[in-house]
Parts: sequence; structure tokens; C-alpha cells
Amino acid sequence: MTTVPTIAFLGTGLMGAPMARRLLGTGFAVTAWNRTLAKAEALAADGATVAATAADAAAKADVVVTMLENGAIVGEVLFGPDGAAAALKPGGVVIDMSSIPPAVAREHALKLAEMGLRHIDAPVSGGTRGAAEGTLAIMAGGAAETFDVVKPVFAPMGRAIRVGPSGAGQLSKLANQVIVAVTIGAVSEALLLASAGGADAGAVREAIRGGFAESRILQEHGLRMVERNFVPGGPVRLQVKDLETALDAAAEAGVTLPLLQDVRDRFVELRDGLGGSNYDHSALLLQLEALSGKRVGTGPDKLPG
Repeated sequence: MTTVPTIAFLGTGLMGAPMARRLLGTGFAVTAWNRTLAKAEALAADGATVAATAADAAAKADVVVTMLENGAIVGEVLFGPDGAAAALKPGGVVIDMSSIPPAVAREHALKLAEMGLRHIDAPVSGGTRGAAEGTLAIMAGGAAETFDVVKPVFAPMGRAIRVGPSGAGQLSKLANQVIVAVTIGAVSEALLLASAGGADAGAVREAIRGGFAESRILQEHGLRMVERNFVPGGPVRLQVKDLETALDAAAEAGVTLPLLQDVRDRFVELRDGLGGSNYDHSALLLQLEALSGKRVGTGPDKLPG
């Protein structure tokens, strides 16, 4: 691998585009591809080369970064017709930053190894703000020596920590999503309680910050709830996908996660019963409000168009 690796970035949507811009802004040569080509073309002004296919993007790359919606799409982009894996030079590295099931990540690692390629599963947390600011939490699974090789690629995007072998990055992301989802539920209930009892929910949020209840969820998602701003961020449909993957992994590991089961059911009701598939996941508040007939704040809801 060259001293400064060339990168093919596959999947330049809500998260992928700002991540690719971080790489471009620190001097990496990036070829961008997206199934909706216009989303890749938007990066040309930042210095990216735009490819017509995933294979074209990978052909001259040392490292392929994928940021795609689910495991099936990652598999198709890597191994399907015009797939990136067959075009990547021997010894190249695939960094999959998508959120997919751990078993699928391990399967991809094995297939790539059979092709003489290396693999790191490296899902992220931090949302679009973290992607734009280069402050993502990056949870990496794979061989230690491969992780060391691609550390410079991670650096512009955030803080990367190797958490174990292939699939461990995805397990770490699932643990993250459990904490995020349950905490969104806790913050929603707390602000609803405060508001229904006659307190100013926004002032309550400020008053408890810095105490034991402090969290980034209280900081950012609590503000969304007070302002009733449910334009995503992190859409509900992807939250449900991750929570169902977490429950599958829990069953495989032989553990029961009752808090997760309850909050998953509430997100499903928000998605299916309240039409909130594309709402920000902080909109779980709406599901709890519907149960009680109470409301946080008095302003209008800001919803995706």
C-alpha cells in the first residue's frame, strides 16, 4: 500500500458525503460512487473523482470505504455485478463503515480473504454532525495489523478504536444503539413528566445537565424534543433496523434485553402506527405523547417534508 492510500468511497448519502469530504479536506485522493449518481457528483466540487460503477471506483484504489444502508446492499456492492471487490488490487483493504449484522460482517471478511483482500468492519456513531466535524466514534473489528495500516484513513473522520476480531465492530455499534435507544426513551419520558406536571421542559433540561443525568442524548436529542424538531438526523427506520439486529444478536448470544425489547416495540409503533419512518429517532417522544394525550412544549412539530 502506498504511503498515502487512494480511496474509493462507496455510498455518499447523508453520512457518507461529509465523511468523504473530511478525507478530501485532509489530502486523500478519493473516488466517489453512489447508486444515485448525483449524490457522488456533488463531491466533485470538493475534489473527488466520480465513478460510474463501484468497480470503476475501486479499480485504482488501495482502500475501499463503504457507507451503505444494510448488509444486503453492502454484499451486492462488494460482490455483485460490477462489484468493488473483484476490481480492488491484491492486498487492498475494504473498510465497511455501514451498520450491518455481525455475522454478515464476518462472512464478508472471509470472502474477501479468499480473494486476497483485507477487511475491517468499522461502523460509526455521532450522526451527521459528527461526520461533518470529524468527531465520529469509530468501532473497528478485524486483524490488528490491518487496523494499524488504515489508522490514517480513520483519523480525519473521528476516533477509531479496535474492539476485537471481525464482527466485533458491529457488536460494538449494536451496544451503542442499545444505549442510544433506551436513553432516548428515558429522556422522552423525563421531559414529558416535567411538562405534564407544569414545569418548563426546556428549563428542566438545562437544570439537570451536568448532573448524573447528563448525556449527549439529553444535550442534542433533548433539545430536539423541546424544540419539536424531528427532521432527521438519524431516521427511525434505521433505528428499528439496528434494534432488531441487536435483538437477533442477543438471541444468538443467549441473553435477554427487556429494555431494548420495549423500546424497539415503541419505535416500531412510531414507524408503522404514526407514520414516522423518516422522522428523527428523537421523535420517539411522539409515541409516548400519543399514549398520554400530553405534550412537551407548545410549538409546532418540524417534520421531514
